[in-house]
Amino acid sequence: MSTTVIPDGKPSVASGFLATPITYLKGVGPRLAVRLRKLGVETVQDLLFHLPARYQDRTKIVPIGTVRPGDEAVVRGEVLHSEVRRGRRPVLLCRISDGTGSLTLRFFHFSVKQQESLVRGRLLRCFGEVRRGASTLEIIHPEYKVSEREATENGEQYLTPVYPSTEGLHQLTLRSLTDRVLERLDTGTGLQEWLPPEILQPLRLPSLVEAGSFSTASRSPSRRLPRWPPPSARRRLRSRPAPDRVP
Repeated sequence: MSTTVIPDGKPSVASGFLATPITYLKGVGPRLAVRLRKLGVETVQDLLFHLPARYQDRTKIVPIGTVRPGDEAVVRGEVLHSEVRRGRRPVLLCRISDGTGSLTLRFFHFSVKQQESLVRGRLLRCFGEVRRGASTLEIIHPEYKVSEREATENGEQYLTPVYPSTEGLHQLTLRSLTDRVLERLDTGTGLQEWLPPEILQPLRLPSLVEAGSFSTASRSPSRRLPRWPPPSARRRLRSRPAPDRVP
């Protein structure tokens, strides 16, 4: 399988798209490429078949007062107080509350801009594993975003994939790259189907693009997917031929 190159030097979405080096994807520089290589991801095809190890259910926002240590939960609360506590290493602490309870967000790695954004009165939607802190429940390095006060927010529409990773490689990066590849493949080009319809239909197997979308639980609004990846999708991706046998 060869990569088709257009005049500006960038690979096009053609039959060789899957063989394209991962560095051709926007945002993949030398440092990120090294980290991906540790996972065996060197081409677009490697990324597509780097399957999630598990899924997180972020589809519901739960009251803070109901969470317990060990829960992975999405909560929405107002910032009551934030401070940088000095010690052997600075720690950014942010207390949030939703009226049913409160918890502390703890950051060991943070920027001045991040610190300045977590001001009193700001609403945050956060996800992470709840732990028992010294005085309150807390989440260490949650994924969060600023929430609009007037908005009635729900959780994510689909399950969130969690990929096998390595040090310095964030889950958000892997999800973004995988979604980008699937968006390209949604055009119907670039991924050659290995099985004819007369085999797929009786066995109720999805196409390879559909199987990839199901198994990565993509959150793209252009796809109407069930929240749980069906077994048929996982079965298709696990049974792919060896790379040297791909047409």
